[in-house]
Amino acid sequence: MKCSFKKISAALKIMLVLSSAFAHAEQLRYFGQQANAYQSSRPYGFNPQAGHFIQTGDTRIYYEIYGKGSPVVVLHGGMVGSTLEMGQFIDQLAKNHQVIAVSTRGHGQSESGTKPPTYLQKADDLNRVLAKINAQPVDIIGFSDGAYTGYFFARQYPAKVKKLVAIGAGEWKKGARNFNLTLEDLKKLDAAYWQQQIRLRRSSEAAINRDLAAMNAYYNSVNLDTRFFSKIAVPTLLVVGELDQNAPLDSVISAYKAMPNAQLAVIPNAAHPVFTENFPAVWAVVQPFLNGKSTVKSTRQPSKNH
Repeated sequence: MKCSFKKISAALKIMLVLSSAFAHAEQLRYFGQQANAYQSSRPYGFNPQAGHFIQTGDTRIYYEIYGKGSPVVVLHGGMVGSTLEMGQFIDQLAKNHQVIAVSTRGHGQSESGTKPPTYLQKADDLNRVLAKINAQPVDIIGFSDGAYTGYFFARQYPAKVKKLVAIGAGEWKKGARNFNLTLEDLKKLDAAYWQQQIRLRRSSEAAINRDLAAMNAYYNSVNLDTRFFSKIAVPTLLVVGELDQNAPLDSVISAYKAMPNAQLAVIPNAAHPVFTENFPAVWAVVQPFLNGKSTVKSTRQPSKNH
């Protein structure tokens, strides 16, 4: 216990030093962030005042807690994802909820560990975090990779989930996309983000490339058809941008139709990061859904006018 406490204390000290350096040098950013995009006042994903670590067997998982009230888990996207990209959600949710923002393994302050970064493993990591803070059952809001983690968690631990919001995540047929991204590839898309991430993760570029290779290998093996989604019984709201290039609209509709207790919201003229492109529209469907007053209608319900 003393050794573990010392390690955590040392990590927090390093985070304080680094956060001070970031505060004086530059503002944290998320992948693909535009100059006029929403920016939270807190450095989500790298906030020593709210951050915690938990040992989950082969690695340490980092999470932050904000606000008070019924618990809501927030899960970011994968590979290029970070908790900061979920900042506008956290800012809104923390007004009335306890928000548990988890950095999934291999992202941000969470270490990669030795096990493959599967969604089942990420669901197990989340379960350990929730057991540690005794925050169950929970609502979950997940984007992309985080949404798939939410699906797996809802399948494995249905009694621990009240409602699930899955953004940009639908049926996933093996081979539909080929994942072979390297750090150099991703730097070309957003070099400033990766300059920060390399310092934030306190990891070498070679180590990050190893993590990316493991993610590529796993993503290329994933196959989630309608049989998978038919087993998710918790109330779920699927949100998708009409122009989503990563989770095409048809794939999300297919997943929605297979789920026994699902609702669907399509945001017009929005791509994969739908909530960064049009947060007001997304929040307008997410908030009432979580509050139990959802006005999102299931297309499987007959209209009163017919």
